[in-house]
Amino acid sequence: MKIWRNTPKDSILFGISLTQFAVTLTLAITWDVAPLPAKVGGGVLFIMMMTYNIVVVTHLFTHVPWFTSDRLNAMVSLVNSVNIGQSVQAYQLSHVRNHHRFNNDRQGVDGRTRDASSTYRKGKNGQHEPLLPYALGGAVDSVVGRGKDIASAARLWKVGPGEASLLALASRREKRRTRELRQIQADRAAHCLALVAFAVISWQWTLLCYLPAFFVALTLVNVQNYYRHYGANPEDRASDSVSYYNRFYNFIAFNDGYHQEHHLSPGTHWSQMPKVKERHWAKLAAQPRIVSPVPAMLGFLDRKRPMLHESEAECAG
Repeated sequence: MKIWRNTPKDSILFGISLTQFAVTLTLAITWDVAPLPAKVGGGVLFIMMMTYNIVVVTHLFTHVPWFTSDRLNAMVSLVNSVNIGQSVQAYQLSHVRNHHRFNNDRQGVDGRTRDASSTYRKGKNGQHEPLLPYALGGAVDSVVGRGKDIASAARLWKVGPGEASLLALASRREKRRTRELRQIQADRAAHCLALVAFAVISWQWTLLCYLPAFFVALTLVNVQNYYRHYGANPEDRASDSVSYYNRFYNFIAFNDGYHQEHHLSPGTHWSQMPKVKERHWAKLAAQPRIVSPVPAMLGFLDRKRPMLHESEAECAG
């Protein structure tokens, strides 16, 4: 019987998910007896694990689930919902069906972007929103959202009628829609009950490590998304994102650097991204686009990055 939907290589990502779950539990259990250097090191490790999971592991899973079995994929969603402190299924809906539909678009005539995570959402005059407000403000919004998830325990974590944007992203096919909304409910229950368990194990770890580290990880994820699109041309499908082709980075990050290629073919498995680049090379080479010399997380170091979006904004004006 075939277990892996695409390749057994996805077992590495599954292993990373389980390892993070075990390490997180260990950090909570050992916090009270750990010396200060171990506490600080554990906090840094926790930030790195959560950031990596959101940017790489869960991101890849939401686009191309690993298992042929829906039940196994549902289990992965539960585990990683605990790992990233939010519903993986809800993230899948907002990322795959919103971000990859509208591709970091600019504000329309109504002053709004259709992409809820667009770097232009609160920008002015066709420009990106400044980095710090985008990264920190987005993290605050996410924390508030997770607070609402916890409050939804009163209705057993079901998606409520007040969550119109999330309901609008759910499938219109009745069976699939029901499955997606139930998965969000299960994911929320998993990460909320895990948070309660962490607090029971060590409220000090939960308060002094988990919550601050969670906020920092969310901020770093927003920095990553910002520089994946900063300076790119949102009006051109072949240059609306930024790629980074360093071999070592793409080895440890499962081809995360092929972001322009990912936007051109978001449903393609991570292992095939170099082939997507080859397949679309004529289109990619036909106009100016941004290839970063540094990973997106360090995009602020790319001082010579061309601002392709500015010329397009001038043309539109």
